[in-house]
Amino acid sequence: MIHPERDIPFPGGFLRLGPAPLVMGILNVTPDSFSDGGRHDSVDAALAQARIMVAEGADIIDVGGESTRPGSEEVGVQAELDRIMPVLDTLADAGMRAPISIDTYKALVADQAIQAGARIVSDVHGFRREPEIAAVAAHHGVPAIAMHWDPDRDRDKDLLGEIRRWLEASITIALDAGIPREAIILDPGFGFAKTFRENYILLNRLDELASMGFPLLVGTSRKSMLGKLLDVGPEARVAGTVATSVLGWLKGGQVFRVHDVRENRDALRVAQAAAYGPPEPGGE
Repeated sequence: MIHPERDIPFPGGFLRLGPAPLVMGILNVTPDSFSDGGRHDSVDAALAQARIMVAEGADIIDVGGESTRPGSEEVGVQAELDRIMPVLDTLADAGMRAPISIDTYKALVADQAIQAGARIVSDVHGFRREPEIAAVAAHHGVPAIAMHWDPDRDRDKDLLGEIRRWLEASITIALDAGIPREAIILDPGFGFAKTFRENYILLNRLDELASMGFPLLVGTSRKSMLGKLLDVGPEARVAGTVATSVLGWLKGGQVFRVHDVRENRDALRVAQAAAYGPPEPGGE
């Protein structure tokens, strides 16, 4: 089976992985994200968007307080906490049923976010910027997502080989910190230190990373790899995103980080039904 079944526990629940893809809805509470910067940076707007995404079928809500778009400025720990903590507190008070992922590479931010209710840590630097973040995840017993982002890689070497080598080092950091092997998810980092052409090579060869034995997160939503190909702005990249999600699922991806939940979830359910058979009448 290209989509192996496994449960990844976190405090109070678990992520069930298998043929059914998991959709992670993006909730940026930043003023400068490339696609939706400033739209959800108030508590009320963030809560409303989270509720919409859950209603549309989001399995996870991914909260981020620092933009990683090209040219964006890094923010300090306190500034990031000031952005995310009121939102996390409000989501917890609202009884949000989807688990919350915190998108950060800062150990202190991850620690505070988990204490406020986050149940997954997603680090765009693959535990390299602040390796202590892996120990934070291990201490709290939450799954951790390691993304590939290596601007210094040897571009004369095979792209997939270099991504695999880099992620293997991130896995070692996680295991040494005490994160169980079954609680690690890998993200190949579409758009991060990769050329336009390399993103499509990665998409076509994603199954080579799936063979590492860890769940794969695919994050192509509205990215420039689509804008450059289709010559459209971020909001017109929904159909392109859907195509990459389905292709990514066919290559072994299991978690899909997207802005447009309903469109991606519907397409992925159709792909799942084609590959594994549709649900029984009266079922899901």
